Amino acid sequence: EKFCQLSCRQRTYPLIHFFKVIANKAFLKWVKADKNDLDGEIIMQIFVDADACPVVDIVETIAEKYNILTTLLCDTNHVLYSDYSEVIVVGAGADAVDYKLISICHKGDIVVSQDYGVAAMALGKGAYAIHQSGKWYTNENIDQMLMERHLNKKARRSCHKHHMKGPRKRTEDDDLRFAQSFEKLIRMAKANEGSSKENDEQRK
Repeated sequence: EKFCQLSCRQRTYPLIHFFKVIANKAFLKWVKADKNDLDGEIIMQIFVDADACPVVDIVETIAEKYNILTTLLCDTNHVLYSDYSEVIVVGAGADAVDYKLISICHKGDIVVSQDYGVAAMALGKGAYAIHQSGKWYTNENIDQMLMERHLNKKARRSCHKHHMKGPRKRTEDDDLRFAQSFEKLIRMAKANEGSSKENDEQRK
């Protein structure tokens, strides 16, 4: 009786969502088999260093909006499940997730990571990289950020006997800031991708 009282939209939404999930998983398998599309062009993807990452849901929501293939990478201590993304689980060894992510990302992809080292390697491969704060890693700022990380590590070691405050609690404003910055990065990456394709066609 309750089911009959539901609107058509309410009754069909779970079914629609189910088929969207199945279709997306099938599409991921097809593309992962060969990252080139039918015209031989590279398809942009998003790779997330997902261990303890607070923006996974935001990434997936925006990725789905733009229909971008997304892969979450985590280790066996932080196993994730997703209706939208492919999930790659690696061993819990030191930096195992980082090395796996860098091995599969390509030029034009977007990498989400709070690790400056991962970001530097991604930039070296021609990918885009963004921090969970929403800050973009670029070839212009990465060296300074790596130096700051090094100095901060030295400071923590020298003050190991003293209590040091952990990171502040994440807020809704932080999430909004990341979402806006991430979507802006996607639009820029897509625009650059379009310009690159146009230039390739002109050379032919």
